[in-house]
Amino acid sequence: MSTPLPILYQDDALVVIAKPSGLLVHRTALARGETRFALQMLRDQLGRHVYPVHRLDRPTSGVLVFALSSEIARPLGEAFAEQRISKRYLAVVRGQGPEAECIDYALREEDGRRPKAEMPAMEAATEVRRLDSVELPVQVDRYPSARYSLMEARPLTGRRHQIRRHLSRRGYPIIGDARHGKGNHNRFFSENLDTHRLLLAAVELSFDHPVLGERLTVSAGLEDDMTQLFERFGWGAHLPRHGHRFDKADTVTSTTQAAMPTP
Repeated sequence: MSTPLPILYQDDALVVIAKPSGLLVHRTALARGETRFALQMLRDQLGRHVYPVHRLDRPTSGVLVFALSSEIARPLGEAFAEQRISKRYLAVVRGQGPEAECIDYALREEDGRRPKAEMPAMEAATEVRRLDSVELPVQVDRYPSARYSLMEARPLTGRRHQIRRHLSRRGYPIIGDARHGKGNHNRFFSENLDTHRLLLAAVELSFDHPVLGERLTVSAGLEDDMTQLFERFGWGAHLPRHGHRFDKADTVTSTTQAAMPTP
């Protein structure tokens, strides 16, 4: 039996999980030979149908929302499509990232079927902020030492691989990004720091609850490999935790994973 998916929040309308890195959200044409998908795993875990309303890339870990009925899936899906959702990611990148910046390079869609040159460039914007950095006394590239930064990213649009492409275009590729990153730095982290994947996590998601009408914010902690890396680099103060809260006009209530409501 597979390990249950961590549930961050659940009620009669929706369920929010912490998706592990390496797990596909649902079956696709690109899922050759794959047998495990978050959609089917959660359906079996809850014993009921669930409906995906957005996606996370396979190597990205973090907050993932499912509706528990088609009636709820519709407005939630529209909220994601219309960017009425607030998203917060953490990424480990090469170099000394910018202190604060809005990266607004237009991006051509990456759909895996047509050459990128045939796709129109679409508006894309990501707010990034450097939370911390570290300098290691090792030569990974052409410099005698190697710098890495912890970046917060808040995408304002929803293009495929947007955060990865924007940070790479700006000169700060995410560690573990095989497509848009730097192979020598990826290998250094894999061989010396026990991190063998994309170091990008969706750590917080805020949206209007489709039934309750209040703003729901759900956060997810990091997986063990990223947690250990943060502690090794002295970034422990930036570690997120599992939890959720509702924002009301006159009060804010908070809970932790140990006290999650269930149907």
